[in-house]
Amino acid sequence: MCSLCGVLGGASHWTEDLPPTDAPPAARPGSPRLRARQELTRLLNRVLKPYGLTVDDWAGSAYLLRTRTGNSVLVDNLSQLWAQAEAMQRRACDPLDAGLLAELKRPEPIP
Repeated sequence: MCSLCGVLGGASHWTEDLPPTDAPPAARPGSPRLRARQELTRLLNRVLKPYGLTVDDWAGSAYLLRTRTGNSVLVDNLSQLWAQAEAMQRRACDPLDAGLLAELKRPEPIP
């Protein structure tokens, strides 16, 4: 996706069950949609950490996926995120891995 398409937005993906909005989340600070997207991004970072990856929200319409070495890619949705994560790491990134799920059940340390 080009950066202009990311700003303009498109149809939401079925993997993101976020509250509907008539304006981009970035334009409505504190909106329920923005808060839900921030929570999703926080959870994604917990899941991606063991794979050496991080993700940031990008304009409320895409995700910026990064490696520890600085490689990055813009993805539209969670389906693309997992495919790109595997391509960037050159290995399977399974969010349903039993070991990963056990780790996620542990409480997060308070920063």
